[in-house]
Amino acid sequence: MVLEQVAFDIETTGFDVEDEVTVVGFGLSMGVRVFVQTDGRPAGGVTGEVEAATDAVVNVSTHTSEQELLIAVSGFVADRLCESEVLLVAYNGERWRGGFDLPFLRTRYAQLGLAWPFTDVPYADVMPVVTDRFNTTVDGEEHRDLAGVYAVLCGGEYGSVDPFDGSEAAVAAFENGLFAELVLHNVADSLRTRSLSRVAERYCSKSEFRVKSLTPTRAGE
Repeated sequence: MVLEQVAFDIETTGFDVEDEVTVVGFGLSMGVRVFVQTDGRPAGGVTGEVEAATDAVVNVSTHTSEQELLIAVSGFVADRLCESEVLLVAYNGERWRGGFDLPFLRTRYAQLGLAWPFTDVPYADVMPVVTDRFNTTVDGEEHRDLAGVYAVLCGGEYGSVDPFDGSEAAVAAFENGLFAELVLHNVADSLRTRSLSRVAERYCSKSEFRVKSLTPTRAGE
């Protein structure tokens, strides 16, 4: 049985434990579901601006705080992912001695006293599959970053969606209230991740994905 792959990606205000999650996006077979927080500021016409900038189906919800965003994400995961035939995938989301998205989310959920949402959800990191099992060297330079590897293996279709050259610009976008640009960057990365995972699925064996459970030891407490 082949599981439906759901790619996810987050944006944050930085890398410290006190920094916040600003965006969480899920790349699904029918489009992208995005949650963005505004830190109490007006969201403006973020939905309309995002729809006008991409052909992808994007469903955006805005939230006034990080806590409200994470609660909404938990509801989505419970309704859409838990107990479903899906495989959650990310690019450098969590690897042995590395990764960003899942460790950051765990810390923020713990500091806010919220229950971990990814119970009964299998997970695989796309980065080691791609970098270990594909040649991503161009003109003598090995590409390992998401945008670079995506351009090599998938042709870069979603690069035009991304208003930024790198994730560092996402921090400034949130600070300046540029929520549409921030969401578009997340949409691009979610779509890139899903495309890479589909390529790996077509050319690599199931064992390469190193699927793991995200269910905590004492789930529900």
